[in-house]
Amino acid sequence: MEKMNDVDEKTLIEILEENTLIDLAKYINSVSTPQAGAIATFSGTTRDTFEGKTVVELRYEAYVPMAIRCIKSICSTARSTWDLDKIAVAHRLGRVPVGETSVFIAISSVHRDDALDACKYVIDEIKALVPIWKKEVYGNGEVWKENKEFLERKFEPGSLGAQDNCGSAAKVKKAHDRKGCCGSKVKVLCEEMTHVSSDDEVYKHFV
Repeated sequence: MEKMNDVDEKTLIEILEENTLIDLAKYINSVSTPQAGAIATFSGTTRDTFEGKTVVELRYEAYVPMAIRCIKSICSTARSTWDLDKIAVAHRLGRVPVGETSVFIAISSVHRDDALDACKYVIDEIKALVPIWKKEVYGNGEVWKENKEFLERKFEPGSLGAQDNCGSAAKVKKAHDRKGCCGSKVKVLCEEMTHVSSDDEVYKHFV
């Protein structure tokens, strides 16, 4: 595996194959360093209901090469904005049953405010910009979902929606101030993208 420099080696991005559980301890340990006084984490977990409907599972598909590039850009912007040590991001593809984690972020820093703020920024930008698509499966049907962050970004004046530059520094404050969860019901495919489901390997990238 090619490694570029000391800073690049401090960011780990993994897109995991179907049926591969996210090992939370692995990613927490990967960002732990003697100089870090704080580790902030976010674990996105499948919940059992949405608007009164029983949720059975979530299913994720991704355009993996672009997803990795986009997450890399988001992490780079986070580093330029906050004083961070290490970052780890993992996202599952395929089926994610109720109670299991689909996305996990761990960020270490000397002081807690940097890690906490950066962690919120990274998950908000992933939901808004990264080409990973989610289908919500209910007891009586299923639907592709758009995240609220994507919809907000899509309809901002001058926005190109999913084709915006990932992790743009100009959007850091807006993204940090947003609060949100899941939005509406449409699977969006950019004309120049073809989504792909999970392949038979772990996509690991040190950036």
